[in-house]
Amino acid sequence: MTGDLTKFTSLKLKAKGHVTYGDNNRGRILGRGTNGTRNSTTIQNVLYVKGLRHSLLSISQLCNKGYKVNFKSNGCTISHDW
Repeated sequence: MTGDLTKFTSLKLKAKGHVTYGDNNRGRILGRGTNGTRNSTTIQNVLYVKGLRHSLLSISQLCNKGYKVNFKSNGCTISHDW
């Protein structure tokens, strides 16, 4: 999920729903779409959440959907085989 509209290559707006963070605060879901660029791996079903200042990523959800996540000391890469 992200609060940065510029990260989306496509977005379908929706006006209902909330996510609850670990500190029990809530964020309003404004839409769902695809995140990425033409030159990078795209991730589908990314939530657009009002006011979210940092993008949040679930590694286990990505792995369950067939993505590979590789960590290095200076960052990580996300890829897929399809």
